[in-house]
Amino acid sequence: MAHRIRIKDVAEAAGVSATTVSHILNRVEGKRISPETRQRVLQTAEELGYAPNGLARGLRLQRSQTIGFVSDEIATTPHAGRMILGAQEAAAAEGLVLLLVNTSGDAELERTSIEMLLQRQVDGVVYAAMYHRVAELPDSLRSTPTVLLDARSNDPAVPFVVPDEVQGGYAAVRELIDHGHRRIGVTVQTVELPARQGRLEGYRKALAEVGVAYDPSLVAAETAVPFNTVGGDVDAGYRAARRLLTADQRPTALFCFNDRMAAGAYRAAAELGLTVPGDLSVIGFDNQELVCESVHPQLSTVQLPHYEMGARAVARLLSLTKTPGRPSGPDTQELLPCPLVARASVASPPRL
Repeated sequence: MAHRIRIKDVAEAAGVSATTVSHILNRVEGKRISPETRQRVLQTAEELGYAPNGLARGLRLQRSQTIGFVSDEIATTPHAGRMILGAQEAAAAEGLVLLLVNTSGDAELERTSIEMLLQRQVDGVVYAAMYHRVAELPDSLRSTPTVLLDARSNDPAVPFVVPDEVQGGYAAVRELIDHGHRRIGVTVQTVELPARQGRLEGYRKALAEVGVAYDPSLVAAETAVPFNTVGGDVDAGYRAARRLLTADQRPTALFCFNDRMAAGAYRAAAELGLTVPGDLSVIGFDNQELVCESVHPQLSTVQLPHYEMGARAVARLLSLTKTPGRPSGPDTQELLPCPLVARASVASPPRL
């Protein structure tokens, strides 16, 4: 069986000392090594198939080259893929491995999972929670570099990365306003989530900017059953939209809490003989492509930056591992913009 290629083997084949090879392969700065020698060693290492001993390197640098990713439910949601991919690719770019644990909200499983990660001496932890809620960081992570993802903390010393829901809500409603709409309805869930509050704040901000008074009768809230499921959200969106569209003065456009509720609004409009966007403009939130591209016409929406959030959380975490101490105050908070994704569901309002 072929033996493992060692630094000594590379040194002998390249005609240099093992120390020189070590300095080159580990990118040690400040050493006087000619470009020709550096190139020869790197080429020799590649030809021999040299692979560094990660365990030994970790012991030497006091780093495990791994990051923990602890999630309550995110890993099982439709949004998870992009968020985890962003975190994984950001980690891989720095030569790190992401260890993913999903706890499904089980406190005991979370405790043992974090304990397992700490026993493996992860360099830090990304702690992801659903719904951009305020999350309590487990005591076991207080002494470990940790960044909250898609969640906030009341502790000013805990960095977090979340989407800017207010800006996203504003961008959605501004798109409708720019097409001439002024009577804009909103369909939302009844659950008081930070996302709901932020998007409604953005809605009111956009209306105020053009001098349109907030009208609570244009906000229709319905309970999604089961909560946060495709069927539950579509049905809730259908009921909320139908209530608004059968009012004496119906809105000319709807801003929906998420894309699935927007799909329900399409159904309600069709039942009432209204076309999208000829009679009614509709805009969603999330940019779930499976939903947005399956309705006709395709749904304009605002994108939750899941990939960017995962990548930024890892970047913030790496800055913590490289800098002694923790920042506090506004610098720990990072709001990522939610860009508009224009498709075909928004047009100028009809003459009612």
